[in-house]
Amino acid sequence: MSQIKGKNTKPEILVRKFLFSKGFRFRIHDKKLPGKPDVVLPKYKTVIFIHGCFWHGHEGCKDFVVPKTRQDWWLTKINRNRANDEKALNILKELGWNIIVLWECELKTKNIQKTFTKLLSKPLTLV
Repeated sequence: MSQIKGKNTKPEILVRKFLFSKGFRFRIHDKKLPGKPDVVLPKYKTVIFIHGCFWHGHEGCKDFVVPKTRQDWWLTKINRNRANDEKALNILKELGWNIIVLWECELKTKNIQKTFTKLLSKPLTLV
């Protein structure tokens, strides 16, 4: 588990390539913002978080299965991740940022076109 990346994951790269191909320019992993969003679109005052279904506890997703060993430890970790996510989202909302959360399962081959269409339909208004 220690070799699992936290940045520049395959789902992040898919979203970044898509946005760049559509003419969007962005920053990545901005440490100045709470939660270090995966993609920051400053021109639109929008941040995009790309959550792994397992690590962030995506309810109702087949990719979120609690391991059979050390369940208490894993549940504590996943719940802490959820709490940190919620805290960061609340602070960003207070600062006036638009927030988009994409899940890893939404970026799988069978769902990706629908997700990208939905992403482009979000109101990205100029600041």
